[in-house]
Amino acid sequence: MLIVLAPGNQAWAAEVPVPPENLLTDQGKGKLTAADKDFVTKVRLAGLWEIPAGELAQDLSENNRIKRIGRSIADQHTELDKLALDAGAKLKIDLPDEPNEDQQGWLDEMAGAQGKEFDQIYIDRLRAAHGKIFPAIANIRASTENDTVRKLAQQANQFVMTHMTLLESSQLVDFADLAAAAATAAPAAKAPAAQAPAQQLASQATAGGLTGANMGFILAALAGGLAVGVFATKQLAGGRRGGYRSNNRRVRYYGQ
Repeated sequence: MLIVLAPGNQAWAAEVPVPPENLLTDQGKGKLTAADKDFVTKVRLAGLWEIPAGELAQDLSENNRIKRIGRSIADQHTELDKLALDAGAKLKIDLPDEPNEDQQGWLDEMAGAQGKEFDQIYIDRLRAAHGKIFPAIANIRASTENDTVRKLAQQANQFVMTHMTLLESSQLVDFADLAAAAATAAPAAKAPAAQAPAQQLASQATAGGLTGANMGFILAALAGGLAVGVFATKQLAGGRRGGYRSNNRRVRYYGQ
């Protein structure tokens, strides 16, 4: 019997599953929300600028790798665009025919560059755009009630992950810059509102299980302390009132 052993430094490759699309229905059934419509529109818009961006790469890049990346992404967006148009027609969503203002600005920026400058702009703009749409796809895929939108989200997710991988293979992606941009865009967590002393006592009483008698005693003590504080403040203010009538008196009070 012959036994062949794999080299010690060779690990078995995991078999990554591909979602089976034939298990998803696509009949336009289920509630269609504004978020669903916006998602289908965004998929359509992506193709309206990423396809011409890939064409620009053929003319303005001097790097064969960038040219291949641009061609692959443009060709794949042509297919994804068909899926978005089919979904829009089925769901009666009015889809745009031109890129939006931001996207047109990115195309104009690329058209004004060449060689390495073009390569960096192309990679930066596309990778940033894919990073923004990626979590939006996941949210729609997880929450939509419409089966056509659900299927489009699953398909778009596969395209976007492929495109991100292609763009990152250029070795031009600035991951630190992407992380900083994501941190800036994330909403800041709100600090809890400060509670008044009485509210704090009520909260502590609820949490600690204080009895009604104990709570009454604490509130009475608080009220008594407050009255003493008010009286002392009035006395102090009365004794100092003369010293605050003019700026000269104030200077002598603090300076001498």
